[in-house]
Amino acid sequence: MDASTKSPDPADPRPPSDTPDDESKHDLIGGPFAVIESDPGVFTTLVRTLGVQGLQVVELYDIEPWASDHLHPIYGLVFCFLWKKDNDALPKKESNGVVDGEDDSAKLWFANQLSDDACASMAILNVLLNVEEVDIGERLREFRNETEMMSSPMKGLAVSNIHVIRQTHNALARPADIRGATNALAIKTLDDAAKVERSMKPPPAKRRKLATTKKKKPVNTDGDLNQEEAYHFIGYVPFRGKVWELDGLKSGPVEVGELPSSPSHSGSGTTVHQSWMDVVRPVLRMKMRKYGGGDDETGSIRFNLLAIAKDQFCKFSDQLELLKRERNTLERRLNDAYPEGWGNKVDPALLNSVADVFTTSASFQNPTAPVFALDFGAQKMERDLQIMGMPLGELPGAWERCIENALSVKTSVEDELEKPRLANTENIKRTFDYEPFIKEFLRLCRREGKLVPFLNRKKQRAGAR
Repeated sequence: MDASTKSPDPADPRPPSDTPDDESKHDLIGGPFAVIESDPGVFTTLVRTLGVQGLQVVELYDIEPWASDHLHPIYGLVFCFLWKKDNDALPKKESNGVVDGEDDSAKLWFANQLSDDACASMAILNVLLNVEEVDIGERLREFRNETEMMSSPMKGLAVSNIHVIRQTHNALARPADIRGATNALAIKTLDDAAKVERSMKPPPAKRRKLATTKKKKPVNTDGDLNQEEAYHFIGYVPFRGKVWELDGLKSGPVEVGELPSSPSHSGSGTTVHQSWMDVVRPVLRMKMRKYGGGDDETGSIRFNLLAIAKDQFCKFSDQLELLKRERNTLERRLNDAYPEGWGNKVDPALLNSVADVFTTSASFQNPTAPVFALDFGAQKMERDLQIMGMPLGELPGAWERCIENALSVKTSVEDELEKPRLANTENIKRTFDYEPFIKEFLRLCRREGKLVPFLNRKKQRAGAR
């Protein structure tokens, strides 16, 4: 559970990542996972550093369709909430380190969480390794193939022992959190060693004691009091016609619902295609009510929802490139239809701004923009056929709509280019160790006598109170 940087390339929306010196290194001893912040920029950096291409982690502010449909396709969800002990029974059973059975849950890749504060990375891995239509990279693909036949606890142990995953996770944590995780691991190791040492000592000789009355320890009736808050991450993913909940603290995946094999029909006679998001929404509502998100006055919103979706930069970049080619086709037809000139037939403001419409900050780094969609050529051909069959009188209006759409799409492209720059800046601030500077600053202030006035002022305030 959770409570080396370089300047980014403006042409690439992905934050920079560091490749470990030894990618095949396995840490058999293991180490702690530090707490990382539940932030979409952090998780996007985590996903891309692990080698996954074309994905982006986006925060959802509502579970209704209006808040998520524009991100289509969404490959998985990660739900973060204030954890409480959950004793839900699960039908999933495993034995001998190998998953038994041929049902859908046996084919699903699922790992238990065996390391503290690793649930963020565990939830993301549980989702990513079950998305078949996404390129997860050579590193994760080999890891999935090697652990495919392992049981859930063995998969969790494999994740904990992979140096690359732990290093990538901890690279996004604050130095103080890393020191805290290391200190907690050291204390736990010393406690375990002390228990072993006590168990090896011979029991002391029994002595007769006078009868005394033992005081019972007070029972804590409120399970939330005097307990340290802990946040937990779980994943939701569609897999082979069903929607699954992947909670690393449970013994196995939980089936949330089943996707209909054929589209349904509404009362008005229109065809309704149900997506997997429609299946998972009722489950998320129940989770929010269960963990403090009720409609009453005491309800809280101490959770957030993250969507693992297609990279929005790729989507908007393809739209802008398609509009650029549409403009060229329209202008060829306009030049043929109006040899004397067609500038007076369109909006002068759009005509003056057309030179900058299709130029973005990424264009200065790479004039030839890449194309990401596999069906980009088919989309261009379909649009060209529409333009070629368009009457001459509709060409100026089509050109104006093309430029207006390009202005809107360009703004979206610039927004997506700015997101990784801001995320990279925040990661630098988050992972920089300020403690040596603060210690040296306070030491110099003490040597120069600058701290004395502040100490005296504190004593005067205490006396006045």
